[in-house]
This record gives sequence, C-alpha cells and structure tokens, in this order.
Amino acid sequence: MSDLKFYYAPMTSADRVHWALEELGVPYEKVKLDLAAGDQRKPEYLALNPNGKVPLLVAEGKPIFEGLAILLYLGERFGVDKGLFPALNADRAEAFKWMAWGSVTLFEATTRLLRNTLERFPAEERNPKVAEGAKQDLTNGIEILDRALEGKEYLVGNQFSLADVSLVTAVPFLARFGVDLSPFANVNAWIAGCTSRPAAKRVRPG
Repeated sequence: MSDLKFYYAPMTSADRVHWALEELGVPYEKVKLDLAAGDQRKPEYLALNPNGKVPLLVAEGKPIFEGLAILLYLGERFGVDKGLFPALNADRAEAFKWMAWGSVTLFEATTRLLRNTLERFPAEERNPKVAEGAKQDLTNGIEILDRALEGKEYLVGNQFSLADVSLVTAVPFLARFGVDLSPFANVNAWIAGCTSRPAAKRVRPG
C-alpha cells in the first residue's frame, strides 16, 4: 500500500505534480476531483486542503498543499536517488531558485493577465492596460528563461530534473493568452525535449 495519495484534476496546475510522480516511478494512489461538480469544496477535502484547490498530496498521513511544496518534498525524498533532483549542493539551490521563480514571479504575472482578460471575471473588473503590462512582464520572464537555457538542454546541471517539470507545464499555456513564444528558440527546444518524455505523455489526458 502506497503512503502517497494524490488529489488532482486534469489540465490544471496539478499536472506538474502528476508528471513528477510518473517520472519518479514511485507507487501512489490517484484521486481525481471533479472541479465543476465542486469536489474541491466538500468538507472532507477542505479538512485536508482548506484552500479548496488542487493539487494535494497526502504523504505519510500528512497533507501537503501548494504544488511547489509538493515538488520540493518529492525531489528531496525520492528525486536525488533517482537522478531527478540535485544533491545538497549549489545545484540544489539553483533548482530551488527556478522553482520559486516559476511559482512566484511567473505565476503572479500569469494570474494578473488572466484576471484581466478572462470573461469569467466581470467586464468592469477587467483592465486592458493591466493585462498588457502582465503580458509584457511574462514576455520579459520568458526572455530570462531563454537566456538561462542558452547552450543547455535543461535548467539545472544540464540534466532533466523536477526543476524543469515545475516550469515547463506552465510556459506553453501562456501562448493561448497572447504571449508570443516564437522568438525564444531555446525555450521552444526545451519544451519539446521535456514534453517528449514518456512520463509527460502519461499525464494527459488525466
């Protein structure tokens, strides 16, 4: 019996944790939530994740929410031995850096863009000027990522790791909202290389 229980919904930010679990090849139990039906707001789920969101990993009986926290836990518990997370040295800090950057800097600008463009938010609350600023911030962010990937296949130690997983699920998504990825050859090669891995293909459809 696995001590890992993974709560998720397909095509959400849970995809990166799902992918990480598949890469690691560790036994885990999957629990698929129907977000449209409100599974994430049921009392039994809120008792584990009071945020009412996915992903959630219950590990050794402890609920861990926030995708970044889950990926860091998986990296340290399983990833080093499996060659998917750096050992405790400067490369570990490099992995932390990119994972935090994706989850904070890139995510904040993405949220700002969606909040001011998606029709599910009232028109009077959407600000086109703020959306354009967010789009520019995202373009600047992808440029930073592109420079970091110059001459490299992967972000850390030029070896595929959970640091790549933590970012690469989100970047292609930006193109749907008007962020032009075409000028960034290094980023596009990195996306293609990462998403061609068998574990990535097993994640979709969920």
